[in-house]
Amino acid sequence: MAEAENGAETALVAGVRFYAGVALFALSLIGPFVSIPLLGVLGYSTATIASLSAGILVGAEVLLVAAAAIMGKSGYTFIKSKVFGALKRYGAPAEVSLTRYRIGLVFFVLPLLLGFVSPYAKSLIPFFEGNELWFALGGDLVLLIGLFILGGAFWDKLRALFVHGAKAVFPQTSP
Repeated sequence: MAEAENGAETALVAGVRFYAGVALFALSLIGPFVSIPLLGVLGYSTATIASLSAGILVGAEVLLVAAAAIMGKSGYTFIKSKVFGALKRYGAPAEVSLTRYRIGLVFFVLPLLLGFVSPYAKSLIPFFEGNELWFALGGDLVLLIGLFILGGAFWDKLRALFVHGAKAVFPQTSP
């Protein structure tokens, strides 16, 4: 297999090192999702679960670094290009219609408003008390969906908030 990188061809040898690195990479990603919930099922105390979970997450990071070292630069570059290449196909478009932009703004702003209002108006929000975590997770999901709906140009607007010299450019409207 060969993968182009900055105009140069980098040969990728699909040998034992590559497959061992891929296996460690997969284990570092899948391991925590399997083992941490298993700790709760096994009946460990909360403190033990917290300690073991931290250890598992640190171990996953170590496995990730080991996977990159075992695969080598060409293997790691190949995996990275495949993952980001697959994600790029599903990325947000640069420009969106006015209707899509407005819907995206609603999806983006509502979770923020809920986050600000909920501590003060718990009793006014149906089913909120006792389900705060689910409301927070749902709000985060809706916010992320809103960012996707808003498109790539909105990401640039968000990024401009953190760039000191950035200036807002408003489109010219016809009289």
